[in-house]
Amino acid sequence: MKDYTAAKDIANHKIVYIDGLASAKEAIEKMKAHGVEVLIIEKRNERDAHGMLVISDIVKGVIIPDKKFEEVSVYEIMTKPVISIPASMNVRYIPRLLKNAQISTAPVEENGNFVGIISLKELVFNHHE
Repeated sequence: MKDYTAAKDIANHKIVYIDGLASAKEAIEKMKAHGVEVLIIEKRNERDAHGMLVISDIVKGVIIPDKKFEEVSVYEIMTKPVISIPASMNVRYIPRLLKNAQISTAPVEENGNFVGIISLKELVFNHHE
């Protein structure tokens, strides 16, 4: 990896949004259809914060408690507010940020907009370059 690689340079730029009122079943279907493991929950209004849903949220909120996917809303199991990574942040600092926040995935933000998603997977797969 170069001495300086910005977060936006290794981020997965495929961002998929979902309404928080959607069911966990709809979320899984959307993840499968778009080939993603993360969904960003749309804001309800301008003052609201985005939420985020990852596979582990579904496991912890639906599968382990043995609930029905159709009866659990995204709002019930999502993470909110979202901790984002500045687009220009050097990737060498991202693992510490994720560790300290106790998360493995975060959106990359530039000028108030999400421009990608970074997970520990992107960091590992891009580390050897």
